[in-house]
Amino acid sequence: MSDEILMEVRKDYVLSKLRDGERIDGRAFDEIRPIEIKTGLIKKAEGSAYVKLGNTQVVAGVKMQIGEPFPDTPDQGIIITNAELVPLASPTFEPGPPDENAIELARVVDRGIRHSEAVDLKKLCIEEGEKVWIIFIDIWALDDDGNLMDASALAAIAALLNTTVPAERFEVGDDFPLPVRDLPVAITSLVYDDKILVDPCRDELSVGKNTITITTDQNDNIVSIQKSGPFLLSEKAFEEVLEVSIRKAREVRKLLADV
Repeated sequence: MSDEILMEVRKDYVLSKLRDGERIDGRAFDEIRPIEIKTGLIKKAEGSAYVKLGNTQVVAGVKMQIGEPFPDTPDQGIIITNAELVPLASPTFEPGPPDENAIELARVVDRGIRHSEAVDLKKLCIEEGEKVWIIFIDIWALDDDGNLMDASALAAIAALLNTTVPAERFEVGDDFPLPVRDLPVAITSLVYDDKILVDPCRDELSVGKNTITITTDQNDNIVSIQKSGPFLLSEKAFEEVLEVSIRKAREVRKLLADV
């Protein structure tokens, strides 16, 4: 059976279940797949985390080095986020430089961390205008079964929580934990007709790519919104998506307490 035919079969099955008010894996419409978080797996990194969201698997690593600050923020450290979608993770991923999907993924994760001020960047200033710590967050998708966005965002913040600033190695003082002061969480929903499916799996995404990702901080403030697909949301539908995103983010955030 060709991939195109198989995709149509999956799509028809998803649609038939949705017409019955059900999801293909039996989850409630606002239910997130099981989440597993492990940290400290990459010994050569300053911090790392593995996240499994259903069958979607992601690894994030953090490296740090000293460099010059940006001219407009001379007393603040710097965050740089990159994502790599390796062909091993999905037959739709191709080798080579990051494509638009990888760039979008990295930007959404970066915005959530930056706009929530999750890291106290002023505490990463070594010499104002001269030396600051630069945080490099690298994300690798190991297996894409849908919703890489949420898994990647969760892996990134878990890796930051696991990070130790290597001050001794650079001879600028003693090592210290990265000053993480907020826990942004991204929640992605698939919008299909009048239905909102939280944490869509890959088969569910076969019915369309109309998704919205809302990232909130630990005070329930919206710090980032990313909409994908040519669709419109009514005010009522947006309020519904927002409510479920905040509520589910609270649940996910509790999992970070043990990191």
